[in-house]
Amino acid sequence: MSEAIVRIAGRGDGVTASGRHIALAAPGDTVFPDGTIEAGPGRQVPPCRHFPQCGGCRLQHLTEVAFADYCESRVAGALAQHGIATEVRPALLSPPRSRRRATLHAVRSGGGIAIGFHEAGSKRVVDMRECHILLPELFALVAPLRRLLGGMLDARRIATVQLTLADQGIDVGLAGVEANGLAAVEALTDFGTAHRPARLTLDEGLGAETRYEPQPVTVMLAGTPVALPPGAFLQATREGEAALVAAVREAVAPARRVADLFAGLGTFALALEGEVLAVEAARDAVLALKGAATRGGKRMSVAHRDLYRNPLQPDELAAFDAVVLDPPRAGAAEQVAALAQSTVPDIAYVSCNPATFARDAETLVAGGYRLDWVQPVGQFRWSTHVELAAAFRRG
Repeated sequence: MSEAIVRIAGRGDGVTASGRHIALAAPGDTVFPDGTIEAGPGRQVPPCRHFPQCGGCRLQHLTEVAFADYCESRVAGALAQHGIATEVRPALLSPPRSRRRATLHAVRSGGGIAIGFHEAGSKRVVDMRECHILLPELFALVAPLRRLLGGMLDARRIATVQLTLADQGIDVGLAGVEANGLAAVEALTDFGTAHRPARLTLDEGLGAETRYEPQPVTVMLAGTPVALPPGAFLQATREGEAALVAAVREAVAPARRVADLFAGLGTFALALEGEVLAVEAARDAVLALKGAATRGGKRMSVAHRDLYRNPLQPDELAAFDAVVLDPPRAGAAEQVAALAQSTVPDIAYVSCNPATFARDAETLVAGGYRLDWVQPVGQFRWSTHVELAAAFRRG
């Protein structure tokens, strides 16, 4: 008996009403007993030659509408598992070729260098000859990097290539490769001279060492240039950043004093009105944000503090009208437990993991908060990775 695909599971498989998981199926597809699939309204022709081998995309076969529905259902489904119902807004999607930050891998293959994402479910590197998610400026450096690494990469190693669009151009970070000998050192210099990256760093195992940087590298956040440490976190797309910032501003307006927890380089702190306390555990990010706040004349103090080991307590939180938190994928269980006991009126929670967000949301709701709305953001185009911003109100 044939079955229809009714939804997409968290890892990207299509799911039938009976619970069967079918790889590369789309909503509305019909699956027949022999395994063949008849295309439904949720399916499109994948634009990239590397799909589905390349792990950079898992859902390139979904239409725009189907992908947006997937992002929304990931959030709603995670909340439902914790007994929470709220308004889940239509997903805001970043367009193709908009990723400004990516980590690629490089390995010797067939007498040359393969650079790209890992194949889905394996460590094999898919040699990237086209890409429909990276900004064209990032993709344009793939071929030159292939030539550069051809003279440096040991056959037994896998190198990491981190690309980030900064104000001055592309910040290139190489790790897992060594510059042994004069020829390799000169090759790095020649790469910088020829391709003019914003910065070129090399990590030979003891941390990133700058090999080329004509001027200090910055990234513009809310109109303020912020020093960009090598390997620092940045929202994956400009569109995704704008969507999350707008949602956070809506969630905490018109607070006069805000604590931004897990503040990073200040994506949200620099965009907020009023007086802001930014709290971050990474020392290089703290120094960068302090410098940016001073130069920009912001009413901001920056604290270096590990919020997992030392979360802000209810008596400290009492000084704030609102709190913004944007924790890593693990969520913020310790800090959320303290928030649940606090009197903070408004909380904006930004998350890159619907599952840990829903867990933390349950804690806040049990502590007397109401989850007003959630805004899904699909800035990792055609990926199963979904981000969100949410508004909690006390009482």
